[in-house]
Amino acid sequence: MVPLIIEAALNGGTSKARQPNTPKTPAEIAADALACLDAGATVIHSHIEHFGSQGDAAAREYVKGFAPILAERPDTILYGTVAGGRTPQERFGHYAALAEAGMRMGAFDPGSVNLATHGEDGLPGATSFVYQTSFKDIAHLADLLAETRLGPAIAIYEPGWLRATLAYEKAGRLPAGAFVKFYFTGDYNFLDGRKSPVTFGLPATEKAMDAYLEMMEGSALPWAASVIGGCVARSGLARLAIERGGHVRVGLEDYGGEDQPTNPQLVAEVVAIAKACGRPIATSAEAARVLRLPR
Repeated sequence: MVPLIIEAALNGGTSKARQPNTPKTPAEIAADALACLDAGATVIHSHIEHFGSQGDAAAREYVKGFAPILAERPDTILYGTVAGGRTPQERFGHYAALAEAGMRMGAFDPGSVNLATHGEDGLPGATSFVYQTSFKDIAHLADLLAETRLGPAIAIYEPGWLRATLAYEKAGRLPAGAFVKFYFTGDYNFLDGRKSPVTFGLPATEKAMDAYLEMMEGSALPWAASVIGGCVARSGLARLAIERGGHVRVGLEDYGGEDQPTNPQLVAEVVAIAKACGRPIATSAEAARVLRLPR
C-alpha cells in the first residue's frame, strides 16, 4: 500500500483577521510547519507576507521561514508560490535561488481562471481578477523546473488545467517529481472567507472526484484532493482519496468555515481518517520516493 502524503498549505492569502491561527511571519511559519510535520504532514507549502516580492528578495524572505525547518528536519519537502508580476522572470525568477537553498518543489499552475468575491446579489465581481498563466508561461515554467530539478506542485483549479498537465505528461515534457492537486470548491469564498456562491472549479463531491479520475486514466501521476473554501476531511473527500490511493492537502490557505482550527489540527484530522482506513502515513523520505523527486 502506497503511504499517504499529506500536504499542509499553511497560509496563502488567508488573513489573521479571518483565521487568527494563520502563520505569517517567518518565525510563525517555521514553528507551524514543524508542528504540522510532527502531526503527520510530509509536504509543506507557504506564502510570504509580501506577495509582490520578486527574485532574490522573495527568495530571501522564504528562506527566513524555511531555513529553521530544514535545520531541524533536513528532508522536509518545502515549496513556496509564484511572485507578482507579468513576465516569467518576475513570477518565477526566485525558484532557482530557492532550489539552491534546499527547496524540493515549485508551484506549477497550468492555466487561467476568473476569481472574484461576490456581492449581496450573489453575482461575482465585487472584487475580481484573472489569475493567468499562458501556455507560453507554462512552457517556460516547465523548462525552469526541469533545469532547477524542482518537482512541479500542480494546482488543478479547472478541468482544463488537468488537460494541459496530461498533455505535458504524454509529450514527456513534464518535469520529474510532479504532484497533482485537485482543488475542489466548498461553500466559502477563499478570497474573503464569506459563505457565498462559487463560480470556478468542481464541487467537493464524489461525482466531481470521479470526473477528474476518469481524466487521469492511463496517467502515472500521483494526485491529492483538497477543498478550497471548505474542509477536505469533513467533506468526505479525504476519506475517498485515501481509499482510492490518492493523497490529501489540508491547511488554512484552503480552509473555509465558521470555526478557527490550527494547521496541525487539520493535519491530525486527516491522519485519524487514514488510520481508520488502515493507510500508513508517509515520511518525508517516503514521500520523495512516491513523488519521484529528482533530488
